[in-house]
Amino acid sequence: MTPRTTLLLGSLLLACGLPVSAVAMTPAPAVAANPAQALDALFAGFTDRWMAANPTAASSSKYFDGALQARLDRQITGRDAATRAASRALAAEGIAALQAIDLDGLDAERRLSAELMAQQLQQVIDGERFEHLRFPLQQMSGANVSLPNLLTVIHPLATADNLDSYLARLALLPAHMDQASEQARAMADAGVLPPDFIIDATLAQMRSFIAAQPAANPLVTTLAERGARIDGLAQGQHAAAVDKATALVRDAVYPAWQRAIDELQRQRPLASSDAGVWRLPDGAAYYAAQLKNFTSTALSAEDIHAIGLREVAAIEAQMDGLLRQIGRSEGSVKVRIAQLQKDLAYPDSDAGHAALMADINRYMADADVRAAKFFDLLPKTAVIAQPYPRYRWAAAAASYTAPPLDGSRPGVFQMPLRPDRLTNFGLRTLTYHEAVPGHHYQLALAVENTGVPRFRQVRAFGGTAAFSEGWALYAEQLAADDGWYEGDVEGLLGQLDAALFRARRLVVDTGLHAKGWTRQQAIDYGIPPSEVERYVVNPGQATAYMIGKLEIIRLRDKAKAALGDTFDLRQFHNVVLTTGVVPLPLLEQRIDAWIAQTRA
Repeated sequence: MTPRTTLLLGSLLLACGLPVSAVAMTPAPAVAANPAQALDALFAGFTDRWMAANPTAASSSKYFDGALQARLDRQITGRDAATRAASRALAAEGIAALQAIDLDGLDAERRLSAELMAQQLQQVIDGERFEHLRFPLQQMSGANVSLPNLLTVIHPLATADNLDSYLARLALLPAHMDQASEQARAMADAGVLPPDFIIDATLAQMRSFIAAQPAANPLVTTLAERGARIDGLAQGQHAAAVDKATALVRDAVYPAWQRAIDELQRQRPLASSDAGVWRLPDGAAYYAAQLKNFTSTALSAEDIHAIGLREVAAIEAQMDGLLRQIGRSEGSVKVRIAQLQKDLAYPDSDAGHAALMADINRYMADADVRAAKFFDLLPKTAVIAQPYPRYRWAAAAASYTAPPLDGSRPGVFQMPLRPDRLTNFGLRTLTYHEAVPGHHYQLALAVENTGVPRFRQVRAFGGTAAFSEGWALYAEQLAADDGWYEGDVEGLLGQLDAALFRARRLVVDTGLHAKGWTRQQAIDYGIPPSEVERYVVNPGQATAYMIGKLEIIRLRDKAKAALGDTFDLRQFHNVVLTTGVVPLPLLEQRIDAWIAQTRA
């Protein structure tokens, strides 16, 4: 048995919840005494085991191939305590294995990868302290969102086997939903409840999900539409699969969703309207940990709040001047922008929705042409834009899903089409953020970068929001600085409004979770209700964007000052994008090394 086969067998046992010690402890080959080879073998073998224990992540990235990937495509990663305990144990094993390798004489790239892996695995271990404060049923990323998304966006549907594995996975949804409901009940019984308005938003979304006839649910229509394009199906195979999916949704999925709804309805009278995590046991420590994880800095809530106030004042002053240029001088910046959004609205109709999506596609194509000036390293994988399923429109934010390793699915920019998002105001900037040259350039290039360990390609052990979101916000700024909005004052105002939104987020997120702000205070400060509710269930995440952008700009300016006339912005972007998604201090290490190399 080869070491690779041994690792994969061990990972399969682990994925099935079986003991792996007999396999995983098989001695490494003698050649592994070389530290570089030992480290490379650890990166490969450990990541294989990690991904085999996480079938949802394995499907999202198409990490494996052949029989192993096919088997994992029939499973779903659990959210239960046993699964989390297994992940922590495996993370501790990975850290111990890293500590056993002498890294001192290795090249900078390997040392960076080892440091990144150790930090991310430690974060997995440390995160358990606050697991009891993370709501399993909520409108942004709860099981009620992630489970359908796994099937409607991530699951492959290109072969007859994919059709069968889709049904196998669909049959697992009720058990996983019940698992989330049980967790929610246990948390509520311990006095940890979502705010009442979060329960309301989640109930509205879940009721919308089960309101349609089963045959019209996205879990069925996805199979019906994408499955019809599969070549080589036997006569009647597709129709039979659709019928089975319809029955599963009717007889198992909808009842599981109803049980979750019943649990949230039970909790509703017990919940308060207090929004921030300060209200929870250990809430202050939880928020401090969240800020550290999302920003990858030591900035405190007070520091971040102050940065937000500073940035808000500076951006509003710029916007006021531009608004006066186009004859909009009455009222606050907030009031004038709200009117501009209305003036640039699309109709809330099928035609209006189609027009908005057509404009997104036009902006993506134009950005590809413009970006060539600053990027000579471009993703091979395409990006497409599509609306979210209707049941997610009320709560979802625009998002990007990276392509898998094999490039079989493009990057996907998803857009909610609720009335407050049906405006051309800021749409160009949103496209630059989510697609080109924002998340798509960054994350698709990371996936395609075979020069780094695979765990960095697929963010196997987690990501760093300050880098990924900071890059996307940096991309917005890059477009503005290069004059992409020349002759389009309203478009430039959209870019500034997006930056203002991220600056206000710093104030609002810290206000909610560290200063006792109410939901209404956050709305009055200029944040839409659905966004406020997003920050409530994911504390700290909203701070990553502006903090990351400011740091990337600082590093660019640092490199410019150090290199003078030899500074090349395209090379700077190459270094940033080939580093992958890492904590900001590790990005600075990489930039410093590039500066030294360029000088030499």
